[in-house]
Amino acid sequence: MKPLYHARGHATGGRTGHAETSDGRLKLDLSTPKELGGDGGLGTNPEQLFALGYSACFLGALKYVAGQAKVKIPEDASVHAEIGIGPRDDGTGFGISAHLTVTIPGMDRATAEDLIHKAEIVCPYAHATRGNIESKFALG
Repeated sequence: MKPLYHARGHATGGRTGHAETSDGRLKLDLSTPKELGGDGGLGTNPEQLFALGYSACFLGALKYVAGQAKVKIPEDASVHAEIGIGPRDDGTGFGISAHLTVTIPGMDRATAEDLIHKAEIVCPYAHATRGNIESKFALG
């Protein structure tokens, strides 16, 4: 693969610290959720960032495959991502899960499900996580 774009960022302090992109467009304080033993502070966390990135990327892939099929995706289409984190069953660390719910108002179910299936193949996030984490894709 020859990358067309590189995103660059760095973090300090781990899950309770600070992160920002190299171009300075995004600067975030990080807080560990109470469920993971943290203080539940006002900052965001890696799972929230992953949820935003995955949902935006999947919607982009959905629009791409719809364009290839000459199908219009309405402007109010959305993807809701729920990212879970917890101990892996093998006890050697932590794992994540991803459940994406796609809403495409006004589109018939069969067409929407076909586009979701095709987007699962095209989306780089879905490709990167396929077989590595529990992933579910559903029509909302």
